[in-house]
Amino acid sequence: MNSVLWQGSWATRLRIGSGLILFTFAIFHFINIGLGLFHTDYLHGMQDGRKAVTRHDVTSVILYVALLFHSGLALYSISKRRTLRMPFSTGLQVVLGLLIPLQLISHIVQTRYAHEVFNVNDEMGYIIILMWPSNVIWTQSLLLLLVWIHGCIGLHMWLRLSRWWSKTVPYLIGLAVFIPSFALAGLLTEGRRLWTDFADPFLRDQYIEHYNWPTPEEFQALFSVKNNALLAFWIALGVSLAVYVLRKLWRRRHSVRVKYVEGPEVVAEKGMTLLEISQANGIPHTALCGGKGRCTTCRVIVEDGAANLPDPSPTEARSLAAVSAPEGARLACQIRPTEPITAFRMFRSGGGRNRAHASQGQERQLAVLFLDMRGFTARTTGQLPYDIVFLLNRFFDAIVPAITADGGVVDKYMGDGLLAVFETSDAKSSARAGLRAAADVSRALDIFNRQLEAEGSPRIRIGMGLHLGDLVLGEIGAAGNAARTIIGDAVNVASRLEAETKALGVELLVSAELLQEAGHDGDMSSLRSFNLRGVTRPIPALPVPSAAVLGTEMAA
Repeated sequence: MNSVLWQGSWATRLRIGSGLILFTFAIFHFINIGLGLFHTDYLHGMQDGRKAVTRHDVTSVILYVALLFHSGLALYSISKRRTLRMPFSTGLQVVLGLLIPLQLISHIVQTRYAHEVFNVNDEMGYIIILMWPSNVIWTQSLLLLLVWIHGCIGLHMWLRLSRWWSKTVPYLIGLAVFIPSFALAGLLTEGRRLWTDFADPFLRDQYIEHYNWPTPEEFQALFSVKNNALLAFWIALGVSLAVYVLRKLWRRRHSVRVKYVEGPEVVAEKGMTLLEISQANGIPHTALCGGKGRCTTCRVIVEDGAANLPDPSPTEARSLAAVSAPEGARLACQIRPTEPITAFRMFRSGGGRNRAHASQGQERQLAVLFLDMRGFTARTTGQLPYDIVFLLNRFFDAIVPAITADGGVVDKYMGDGLLAVFETSDAKSSARAGLRAAADVSRALDIFNRQLEAEGSPRIRIGMGLHLGDLVLGEIGAAGNAARTIIGDAVNVASRLEAETKALGVELLVSAELLQEAGHDGDMSSLRSFNLRGVTRPIPALPVPSAAVLGTEMAA
């Protein structure tokens, strides 16, 4: 629960948990419908398996409690809002969430309720015949799309804070399009087949008997239950909106003045969070998690009036502690000014969410490899620029695949050298990836040198510095022209270690921190301490004449 994905209030966590339960049910339900594209037996076979799980007493309780909590929390959030101004994605999510019950109530009443009360055999065929060929088939198809889009938006807004989500989105988009398309294709295919059968009086009688088709009186009872359930929903929505209006009218009697450093000064209702005040007044204010307290991108420094604010809640305190926030820092989505304050926004989006998200940066402990070609200037003296570029490209073509194959990414090229980082799941795997890459680069260079010798050209020698340390990863540069890069002391250490390899006449200097984290148990008798320029402490490191030998020791 310490993950950034689970930071937030109990209501936020409960909404996420219940949403995941409902989304999982929807996925298997839609895949079940899609099997009608192939054969009726497949469709009913999977439905029997699903019912064995979802209609068990325990899972039924879990499913319907999740449905009630998820919808109830949505209405509760509406009643608690200070303003109806919100980002487009949030507004779309709210609208879809309110449209879903209008069709879902009818679906539940005609299936589960009809089965429990009137012993209707609510197989998928019964549901499809019940809808076909009236306009109900289109409204229920719309329900399918509403549920799916609502779930996908919610999943994206939740997981976008994780490191891995952006890398998987391109692949998941295809899946997100495929599943509802598959379900709709199965629905239409099975519907046409069943309606053809139902047109035959003999088969129709068999279907009616098999499904224990409700009588007109029973249908009337089902419609009555549906209408009452819809009325209850409208009353609940009306109560939520009434509470919102009453709270807004009450708050208008109380106002507070907020001054933004390097920004406007506004008068807002008391009771609103500072983030809501910013959004209500069109003031750019970064908030990647949507104001749930699960990130710290909305944080501010309260320069005046901090004493009048209540102490941070546990949710706010956890998030601020996670980023070692300085004194006076607060989360704009959590504080509700009741007295005048002056606030400085630490991150201002300027209206560009992508810029804001990418430029926040994250701190990681990763392995860094600094590599440089030896004697490049002397080697290329007198050569034409084209020949120099050609040699460098051949050199990088030979060694870079060895880095990327082990999970490394070249952060930047610097003439005849490069800087690579190994952004894996943790420090241990990053350290091991760095060691493997250094060994593989050495072997790849040996193969390339044999090609050069066959051409009558001298061999290329390199120096490498490998270190594990704290880095900050993020986009650095002017908006629209910012490149993702790394900064931190670890980069400087790796660079200085590479420079030391020239005087030592070795191919690699690898820090003891990296060797220890990687679990390297080879010969450490040659470990030396280096006082590196620009580094405040001595760095113990192991000189390695040939990194390929180190790779052999690792394998052994």
